[in-house]
Amino acid sequence: MPAKSKAQQKAAGAALAAKRGDMRKSDLKGASRDMAESMTEKELTDLASTKRKGKPEHVGGR
Repeated sequence: MPAKSKAQQKAAGAALAAKRGDMRKSDLKGASRDMAESMTEKELTDLASTKRKGKPEHVGGR
């Protein structure tokens, strides 16, 4: 599943780094912390590998 925004892609990258042990999970905040707990490494890889070109910085949903 591709990321819908640059922010979502960046959060997935941070969560993936924590899941792989490259950074501490305690350093994660917000969406990246939730992603690290609820998604598999494969799902995070798919989200984080999305190209950023043409994506909005944020997608409004609230």
